[in-house]
Amino acid sequence: MALFLKVIEWSDDTKDRIVYKYPLKNAGREVNQKSKLVVRESQEAIFVHKGQICDIFPAGTYDLNTDIFPILSKLAGWKYGFQTPITLDIYYVNVKQFTGIKWGTANPIMMRDPDFGMVRVKGYGSFAFKVHDAGVFLRELFGTNSSFETGDITDWLKTMLISALTDAIGESKISALDLAGNTLEFNEIVKHSIQDKFKSIGLLLTNLFIENMSVPEEVEKAIDERSKLGILGDKTDVLLKISAAEAMKDAAKNEGMGGAFVGAGMGIGAGAGLGSVFGEAFRSAQQPAAPAANNAGAGAAAGGAVCPKCGAQVSAKAKFCPECGEKLAAKKFCPECGAEVKASAKFCPECGNKF
Repeated sequence: MALFLKVIEWSDDTKDRIVYKYPLKNAGREVNQKSKLVVRESQEAIFVHKGQICDIFPAGTYDLNTDIFPILSKLAGWKYGFQTPITLDIYYVNVKQFTGIKWGTANPIMMRDPDFGMVRVKGYGSFAFKVHDAGVFLRELFGTNSSFETGDITDWLKTMLISALTDAIGESKISALDLAGNTLEFNEIVKHSIQDKFKSIGLLLTNLFIENMSVPEEVEKAIDERSKLGILGDKTDVLLKISAAEAMKDAAKNEGMGGAFVGAGMGIGAGAGLGSVFGEAFRSAQQPAAPAANNAGAGAAAGGAVCPKCGAQVSAKAKFCPECGEKLAAKKFCPECGAEVKASAKFCPECGNKF
């Protein structure tokens, strides 16, 4: 009686199935001598006999009588070919890329920033992988399961990725300010550091994308302030002007002092001017005060007088102030005490000094 011709193939109609165990005749896993094996592009077929891998077939069509018999004959010690059906397990492994797998940090990554100290960082993105070695993948992961999908392994792969990303951030010693601008560099660093771990389970990390790295809100505000200062020269007086102007703007929105400014015709634009005045006042406070106008004693001690306008010391015979140019010719001062006296006076009315 003629033996039944059997074609073994798998038409994959799924997007996330990695391994498919082919259901053989009567669940007895029997392959006869007329069987043919069809392996499509992006697939590999693994033959397992009594728990041991016989062979792995890449894409193509195979006559099992001629292509698999020498292997099984050597493995099982058969001398008479396929006189009886052979018990096998056949696994199809999808070796295409599985893309768009999302990852994210469930808990923040702690990093040491040179400017802000300890900072919590969060990130998310996507990655892609494929089966690199079907034999290793069978032994290490799916074993004798009838099927294996991406959902059965992606959680573990995500944990591996985040662990590698944490190490990369720590070793780079990069600041939080530069973190978001170096995602491409981190992609390459993480891919390089984790590739060996993927290959140890028969996989290959084909792509990794870090779409965003974020820091807490308070750190973002601090970074914004530093950026603002960097644009304006990072000067203390510039910060003072900005702070004063913003304070005046806020005050103008409130009743009371702000209302008084508005009532006097000073709007928000005037607030910036007031900030400038406020900054000038701060700098003026750091300068030494000018001599007071009533330093008469000092002028007298020097044997001269003082200018009635600016308070500078002047000679008793001076006609103009050497500091402010005030005309002094019409006035007469006592050279002893500096008091102003009439031009015709012969004695000082304050100290009695004779001229």
